[in-house]
Amino acid sequence: MKCLVIIPAYNEEENIVRVVENLKNNYPMYDYIVINDGSADGTARICRERGYELVDLPVNLGLAGAFQTGLKYAYRKGYDYAIQFDADGQHRPEFIGPMLEKIREGYDIVIGSRFVTEKKPHSMRMLGSNLISAAMKLTTGRRVKDPTSGMRMFNKKMIAEFALNLNYGPEPDTVSYLLKQGATIAEVQVEMDERIAGESYLNMTKAMMYMLRMLLSILFIQNFRKRREVKVS
Repeated sequence: MKCLVIIPAYNEEENIVRVVENLKNNYPMYDYIVINDGSADGTARICRERGYELVDLPVNLGLAGAFQTGLKYAYRKGYDYAIQFDADGQHRPEFIGPMLEKIREGYDIVIGSRFVTEKKPHSMRMLGSNLISAAMKLTTGRRVKDPTSGMRMFNKKMIAEFALNLNYGPEPDTVSYLLKQGATIAEVQVEMDERIAGESYLNMTKAMMYMLRMLLSILFIQNFRKRREVKVS
């Protein structure tokens, strides 16, 4: 049962070596692919010089485009599972194993959640997360405790969904949409590290706009979304 670790990377020259070397040296049971999303720094050059598994996009597609590229790769290579894994070092590979155990119970999606057994801290960011969680509960009947977690694992059926349909971003609104279409989901408690190098693109203003966009999409836009049926052999 093959699992692919998909690492979308945009301007992560300060982090990519640490992330990939940790996977290669300590978790060789997992395959990986770096999706360089048109970085303006030395991310692609470093990956090529070190012989990393790399898909080098000529332009910046954004996280959704980069991750869908990774899932198209997983689909064509016949992987059973694929996991979104941040290139900034926040995601910890020791939790891939527990997530694999959970998804093998028959789930379509498993989220690496910070809040299965831990309480959410009080902050503006967590307020946004709670609002998204409430919107997903309202529209799907399912409570997702950590809807903004970027550490998500997908089974073969979901890999095909992302690979063969358009506009499938790895965001809470897509997870909400898939839940409404009958996908099953579980959460596994994980711990995440803080970014130690480079800068996040998500400042306070962008974070607020992101939360608003997700809420509008979950509550309204997803009702008009068209889906292409896919079959997995």
